[in-house]
Amino acid sequence: MRWARFEADGKASYGIIENDEIEAVSGDPFDGYERTGVRTSLASVRLLCPVMPRTLYAAGLNYAAHVTALANSKGETPKLPPAADIGYRGSNALIAHNDQIVIPADAGERIQYEAELVVVIGRKAKGLTEADALSCVLGYTIGNDISERDWQASDRTLWRAKSCDTFMPMGPWIETDVDLDAAVTTVRVNGRETLSFPTNSMIFGVAAYISRMSKYMTLYPGDVIWMGTEGTSENLKAGDVVEVDISGIGTLSNPLVRASA
Repeated sequence: MRWARFEADGKASYGIIENDEIEAVSGDPFDGYERTGVRTSLASVRLLCPVMPRTLYAAGLNYAAHVTALANSKGETPKLPPAADIGYRGSNALIAHNDQIVIPADAGERIQYEAELVVVIGRKAKGLTEADALSCVLGYTIGNDISERDWQASDRTLWRAKSCDTFMPMGPWIETDVDLDAAVTTVRVNGRETLSFPTNSMIFGVAAYISRMSKYMTLYPGDVIWMGTEGTSENLKAGDVVEVDISGIGTLSNPLVRASA
């Protein structure tokens, strides 16, 4: 099933996408819903972030080539993380499919994409084993963790390097039926492919993260976990359009602009 959160006639609703139409529901996929029978062309509605999370978790360094590239850029020996570690991001940074990524006027030139699988939690979860960890997952969406690398290198935290307004596009919808082992993540900038990797080639998979996280904290419906990225990224600039495609889910597309001074 494919869930979207959308705006039509000035009202935000959840709906179920079927072919080129979206059927509005009463309620939502987390607390229960009823179909309304009201169908609208998908092209005629504005897609919103598929969920506004209570907590936005970020896995960070979770692909081997990305860890290696980061270490090489610093002249260090690559060290893979020994356990699944989690961080946080600001929900203020979230924008939807087709929304503009706004580069701050004083940002540097090293604005880069990070293409990520995003896990959407569907039910309250605590103390799950890896064997039953996926039982709390509603589905998956796509994230683009925009990063200002100069700020990332100079600031004590990632507060502006990764959490500026508009720096976390997410969408376009939630897909509940995804074969992660078959999925491929692809990035295109202005239609040109710049990166492609097997989505599930993580150091620690979704079940490992959920199991470790839920040992110490309660996960709630609507929480999201961004699972990290692979490889190296190119610089982006105003006027570019960046697309993140994950097969079996869809394509997240966003144009970039730079704020005036």
